[in-house]
Amino acid sequence: MNALKAVIFDMDGVIFDSERAVYDGWRELAEKYGFENLDTPYCKCVGVNYETTRQIFLDFYGENFPFERYSREQSENYHKKYDGGRLPLKAGVFELLEYLKGEGYFTAVASSTRSAVVVRQIKDAGLSKYFERIIGGDMVQKSKPEPDIFIKAVEGLEFENIYVIEDSFNGIRAADAAGFIPIMVPDMIEPDDEMKHKARVILPDLLAVIEFLRGAK
Repeated sequence: MNALKAVIFDMDGVIFDSERAVYDGWRELAEKYGFENLDTPYCKCVGVNYETTRQIFLDFYGENFPFERYSREQSENYHKKYDGGRLPLKAGVFELLEYLKGEGYFTAVASSTRSAVVVRQIKDAGLSKYFERIIGGDMVQKSKPEPDIFIKAVEGLEFENIYVIEDSFNGIRAADAAGFIPIMVPDMIEPDDEMKHKARVILPDLLAVIEFLRGAK
């Protein structure tokens, strides 16, 4: 058994195939309201919390950009479409979680999304039983790429090895800064040289994580 080992999951883009859904919502708003070059600020927002996202948009589009209004509209559209367990899961989620449960790993979710939303989406997907802790972005002061959220996920506990599964650059940076073992499973953004250096391993999907952890025993 691996009681001295922990695996921390990011949520969006790792557990749920939600990064693309959020991006599609923002793209619809960009077309509706006519703001251009969405990809430039959006790529910087993957893996960070609301306040950091807001500042990235304002820095790019200007202080008069109505971020709060657009964000609220995007969120309402997103939840109408995906709430109630309709958010698609990434391939291999159940298989990996069953493996970790069977092997006795401590498991947690550490997502930049607000904690209430994280808890609800995990519950709606029937995944609550797999996680000992759920940490949302509103539970720490500093967003990824700072390590605070991952450190909080294992606060008060001691582990021999702590693995972090992330799809975002900021998430990998945060895991590396925490001194944990970053596992990158890319979603929308392909890894660059920095990610290849900071991630212990870059894997194609969650099923490959099982094989990696088996080999890491």
